[in-house]
Amino acid sequence: MRAVWSFWSKPFHAYYGNIWCKPLHHLLAWGLSVQTASRHYPDTVLITDRPGKKLLVDQLGLHFAEVSTELDRLDGVDPGWWALGKLIAYSLQDRPFVHLDSDVFLWKRLPRHLLDSPVVTQYPEGFYDHDPHYRPQDIEWAFAQQSTKLPREWEWTRSNRRHFPAENCGILGGSHVEFLRYYAQTAMDVVLRPQNAAAWSLLHDKRCYNVVLEQFFLSACAEFHGSHSTSPYEGVRISRLFASWEEAFDPNYAARIGFTHLVAGAKSHPGVGRRLEERVRREDPAYFRRCEQVLAKADRLV
Repeated sequence: MRAVWSFWSKPFHAYYGNIWCKPLHHLLAWGLSVQTASRHYPDTVLITDRPGKKLLVDQLGLHFAEVSTELDRLDGVDPGWWALGKLIAYSLQDRPFVHLDSDVFLWKRLPRHLLDSPVVTQYPEGFYDHDPHYRPQDIEWAFAQQSTKLPREWEWTRSNRRHFPAENCGILGGSHVEFLRYYAQTAMDVVLRPQNAAAWSLLHDKRCYNVVLEQFFLSACAEFHGSHSTSPYEGVRISRLFASWEEAFDPNYAARIGFTHLVAGAKSHPGVGRRLEERVRREDPAYFRRCEQVLAKADRLV
């Protein structure tokens, strides 16, 4: 199993970096994420841009078996689309992999039953119409205004039902790399195709639509192709690290399987930040000092 990370620096500097309590904590999390996962999965890959490579590899000294600056191709793209960096990383994989957010720490190997699964995610989510976090209806309205079609998987999943599936993608991967590449490329096309630009111009802040493109559309693709006998991806299925939201947020269960994800507000919690500092200072003092030195030399992280 290959371990993959992605870092598109532009959204981080535009707004996403502000979610951390301190800039130091972001750098420490990167080190701890790579250190813990690479113990179990030494085939490591970073998909980033040139500023991201400068920070993570050249300045911080993080080691990856392979580093790509493929995300340079997003130069000029609205940084509100933070998930595009992840989608590109998914689309580039040619062997079984797991993509990890940089605030995910694997204290143990992933459970054996996940390793051969076609698709692996963190846990299932779902939503009803008018959910404040998932708003596919906004996108559907904008595309309808321009008489532009959305993918067939999207339209099929959104028809004749009240509750809609989605997957938390703190981790995402699996053995069916052809399906995962198809899903990722199709989602990217929804955003980047010139024919769709007029529709997207009607929606000004793109940040709230990333979970629709990454998490809802993954479920839509899996449900559509898993149930259509003529699909080249017939029978594709999703396995989850946690069976439910409740299980994912049970600290005792998470500790047993050896998994931590600093979801949302956890990154800005001072207590979490202190524990992160204490752990890295104790386990890798040289890396801790490099993080401090990088921050001392620059107003920006790159």
